[in-house]
Amino acid sequence: MSVLQAPRYVLGEEELEHTEVECLAERAAELKMVPKAALWGWGSVRRTGRGLAELAIESGTATLRAAGVDPAEVDALILCSTRFPGGPRTHGRFVERILTGTGLERAAFLGITLNRCTNLLVALDAAQALVAAGRHRRILVVTTDRIEDEKERMESFALFSDGAASCLVSAEAEANSGAGYRIRSTASAQEAAALDWSHEISADLSREANWRLLAPLGLELDQVDGLLHANLFLPLVTMKERQAGFTARQLYTENITRFGHCFAADPLINLADQERAGLLRDGGHYLAAVSVPGSRVAVLLQRHDN
Repeated sequence: MSVLQAPRYVLGEEELEHTEVECLAERAAELKMVPKAALWGWGSVRRTGRGLAELAIESGTATLRAAGVDPAEVDALILCSTRFPGGPRTHGRFVERILTGTGLERAAFLGITLNRCTNLLVALDAAQALVAAGRHRRILVVTTDRIEDEKERMESFALFSDGAASCLVSAEAEANSGAGYRIRSTASAQEAAALDWSHEISADLSREANWRLLAPLGLELDQVDGLLHANLFLPLVTMKERQAGFTARQLYTENITRFGHCFAADPLINLADQERAGLLRDGGHYLAAVSVPGSRVAVLLQRHDN
């Protein structure tokens, strides 16, 4: 079985209140959104002047340090971003900076981008499969994103923060002692005709993914201690996840107002914050799940403290 350890993240160094977000009032009017911060969970966001590689290096290094793992013992890097900068002429240098900055110069690497804000969970699925197959012993998974055009910091579904998040996925025998999360199961559900940006996220796909994830383990949804969801606007998260069968007690919405939506990083951010606050129980099941139009990806984690 694969184990996830040392979830860490870094956010943009500049904190902005939602009232400081460029064009927020105009965008809200355009999207016909009532300008009531408490309704949507508008709070603050984080903006960075740094590049994607710098964010990835800082987060990835923090994960390795927290896990107590020498970078030379990591076999592979899976790097995620919704927009890798440049093209094939620049990608080699971009990856080299991250490999060198994290000390993984000899590690294999894999890039994931087309899955949008499910990129991280797709990477975790791939990582656990590679580890389970014996292809790699330890894999560093990193997702890194930032807004390039400030007018895009607000969308109809979220306010965006810049940042990166990371974790280590290892074979259970290779995992260092300490708190960790067994990856019990992974699942996804897709509808090709609904993948276009113009479609809404689907509660039906979420229910399908839940069934694929939990049924083989003989688990019911109410046995899940918490949902590690995307930090979208508060009513959207509440409505869609409740429609998917989750209860209010399983949601963790505090980070929506703290810094909004950090692209694919939200599940790891929410996991790290709840871990730090002592909100997770030994043996508890925590379901990391994110939806985008036409797709739902889910990873079931079970915490263990040893």
